[in-house]
Amino acid sequence: MPADRFMPTDESADLIELVREISAKELAPKVVEAERTETFPRDVFRTLGRAGLLSLPYPEEYGGGGQPYEVYLQVLEEIGSVWASVGVGASVHALSCFGLFTVGTDEQKNNWLPGMLSGEQLGAYCLSEAHAGSDPAAMRTKAVRDGDFYVINGAKAWTTHGGQADFYKVMARTSDDGARGISCFLVPADTEGLESDPPEGKMGLTGSHTTTMRFDNVRISADRLLGKEGQGLKIALAGLDAGRLGIAAVATGLAQGALDAAVAYAKERQTFGKAIIDHQGLGFLLADMAAAVESARATYLAAARLKDAGRPYSRLASIAKLIATDNAMKVTTDAVQVVGGYGYTGDFPVERVMREAKVMQIFEGTNQIQRLVISRDLAR
Repeated sequence: MPADRFMPTDESADLIELVREISAKELAPKVVEAERTETFPRDVFRTLGRAGLLSLPYPEEYGGGGQPYEVYLQVLEEIGSVWASVGVGASVHALSCFGLFTVGTDEQKNNWLPGMLSGEQLGAYCLSEAHAGSDPAAMRTKAVRDGDFYVINGAKAWTTHGGQADFYKVMARTSDDGARGISCFLVPADTEGLESDPPEGKMGLTGSHTTTMRFDNVRISADRLLGKEGQGLKIALAGLDAGRLGIAAVATGLAQGALDAAVAYAKERQTFGKAIIDHQGLGFLLADMAAAVESARATYLAAARLKDAGRPYSRLASIAKLIATDNAMKVTTDAVQVVGGYGYTGDFPVERVMREAKVMQIFEGTNQIQRLVISRDLAR
């Protein structure tokens, strides 16, 4: 059964119904084959974009949907409950627009943001490097000023939409001053010298291409610097707070989908003369799964409402990411247990979503990093 939502407005309730309709008609029929063949669903992103679903948290004046995060995240959850790769991709696209929106000049925003939010373009985010995953201040990719240009050299690992995106939000070092020596750039995909490695072979989310992006004397105009030199890591970390909420929402959707599949199976499967959901052992397991999904949803919505109110939400964003992704791993594992031997085969979706849940605990900051963020905040 779909999540029972209490939306803040009639408009947002209608939006959720639209998302459910698109997910059922356009996403659900394609997900199994695309994930099996590791096919990037570019047509699906265009469908979402033309429906206005890739630009929801940004203002209408730039082509966005003007929706609060409380609504936007529930849209991501609905998409994630059907196709996690697409839900993650929608979140990454929003994150790739974040730097321009928050620190870009009026001229930069007027020039580029409408196109980025048009639904026809797809963005990517280049922060991590092979040797500097959880420690972005150790990055080595460099951007050197050359008159009215910057020249970027280096490599960025784990880039979602790598080789598929139309633009890349890139963090690169402009000085040797540690964390204060990193700057943020907006790089068009067709810039000479920018190349993508083949997609990584992953355990799950195989419809989402994750690659290393290589910068070989990539020359961009100096007006593609976002903010000032040295502000890049601050921009990146601020964006990650919002991005962690996106992953929390998608993970909650993934868990909701697994719960729905497990409940449907438990109602139909008969043992000892009754449906297995009526056996207390299975019924209680499903009850715990439902409690985990609902608690994850409540936590990310609480963080979203703080963000919408303009209040600090960084700690609660980390808590939401931690709880939602850990719960998704447990719920999807338990869903396989409910379905039994068949759940371990590719014939049932719970096998796939269990594999997909694992990476939720890793990207947008591992859950160990989330615990570090939370504990440091408590120590202040």
